[in-house]
Amino acid sequence: MSRVSHEEELRVASLLVVTAAVVERGGRFLVTRRQAGVHLEGYWEFPGGKCDAGETLEACLVRELREELAVAARIGAEIFSVAHDYSDRSVELHFFACDLFGEPSPQIGQEMRWVTRAEMAALPFPPADEELIRTIVSGSASSR
Repeated sequence: MSRVSHEEELRVASLLVVTAAVVERGGRFLVTRRQAGVHLEGYWEFPGGKCDAGETLEACLVRELREELAVAARIGAEIFSVAHDYSDRSVELHFFACDLFGEPSPQIGQEMRWVTRAEMAALPFPPADEELIRTIVSGSASSR
């Protein structure tokens, strides 16, 4: 029987499963800015968050959008997923095309913007988002 090292145990324990909504309206994409004091503070991201134990990806995203932006959502197809290792944690990100019902309103003090592809290219996003951002900016992907 193989034995898992302590480092491997810690790495598995620190894997975070995260969902994010790619919402496009009229050629603009909804992005929010990570607040001061959190991992990757100041970076822009697609709204979403960490999954709770036993929670489906879709249920997580519905909950996060309600909590963070006070909107209901229809979760569409998963359009991209990626695993990324940061120095202090590993993340597994799942990006879904989403439609929002109503106007999003930041609930936790985060900055929010609707940005064009060109504007998106100029914003700092976390390293784990880079491939998706390149695909969206090039126009070869949308939230549909």
